Amino acid sequence: MDAAAQFSTRDAARILQTTEARVRAWARAGGIIPQPGPSGCPEFTFQQLILLRTTRGLYDAGIPPGQVRRVWASLRRQLTEDLPLTSIRILADGRRAVAWDGQAPWQPDSGQFVLDFNAGEIAELAGMNEEAKVATLTVIGAEASSAAALAADPEPEPAALTAEQWFHIACELDSVSPLEAQHAYLQALRANPEYADAHVNLGRLLHEAGELGRAEAYYRKASEHAPEDPTVYYNLAVLLEDRARPEEAILAYGRAIALDPEAADAHYNLGLLLDSLGRRSEAMRHLMTARQLYARSGGGR
Repeated sequence: MDAAAQFSTRDAARILQTTEARVRAWARAGGIIPQPGPSGCPEFTFQQLILLRTTRGLYDAGIPPGQVRRVWASLRRQLTEDLPLTSIRILADGRRAVAWDGQAPWQPDSGQFVLDFNAGEIAELAGMNEEAKVATLTVIGAEASSAAALAADPEPEPAALTAEQWFHIACELDSVSPLEAQHAYLQALRANPEYADAHVNLGRLLHEAGELGRAEAYYRKASEHAPEDPTVYYNLAVLLEDRARPEEAILAYGRAIALDPEAADAHYNLGLLLDSLGRRSEAMRHLMTARQLYARSGGGR
C-alpha cells in the first residue's frame, strides 16, 4: 500500500479509531468529498484522512461544529492551489482556531492545543512501507507561501475544486454561515456559470438577506438554465411579491404550478395573492387545491 492508496469509510474508521458515522460527520464538517472507488463505494485519499484527523482534533479542542465548518471553508477560499490544506497546522484554544504555515500564525494568537497530524501513526496503521512514509511526509511538509500575501489579496483565486464540490461546501454552510455559503456558491458559479442550483440557492440567501435586486438576478439566471424547475419560479414568485409586483408574481406562481401541479405552497400563496387583489373565485380554486394537497401529504395550513 502506498501514499496514493484509497480508503473506504470502514478503513478510515479503523485507522482513526472511531465509528463510520463519525467519519461521515467529520467529512461533512470539513467539506471532504470522497470519490467513488472501483466498487462504487466512497473512498478517501491519504490526504483526506489527514484532514479528517485534523477535523476531529478541532472538535476535541472544543471548537463548535458550525465554526469547524467555517474554518475549513475559509481556508479553502484563501489557500492557493500550490498550498494544500495538509501543508498547514491548525491550532485551537476551545474558542477559535488559527492557521500556522510554519512562519507566522494567520491570527494574532497561537492557542493552547496544536492539532498536528502524526503521519507516521497513520502510515503504520495502514500498513505502509518506509518509502510510502517518506512520500506522505513530503506531502505534509510541502513549502507554504506567505499567509500575509494571501490575506492581502481581496479576490483570491478559488482552490482547485469542481463546481459540485463548491456547491456541496456551500450547502453545508448554508444554515451556519450564510456569508461563507454565498462565497462558496459564487465559486461554484465561477467553475460552472450554468449551475442552476447554485443560482437558486445563492438567490435565496440574498433574498433572505434583503438584497432583493441581486436575488432576482440569480433567480432569473436559474430560470434560463433550468426552465423546467418549478422551484425556480416559486422562489421568484415569492420575491416578486416582496418587491410589490403582484402581476409578475402571479405569472411566476402559475409557471411553477404548470410544471408541478401538486406544488401545494404555490397554490396556497397564489390563492392568498389573488384574494388580496379581489379575484375571489380564482383565489378559492387555488386555496381549495392547496388544502387538498396538504391533507393528502399530512401537512396543513
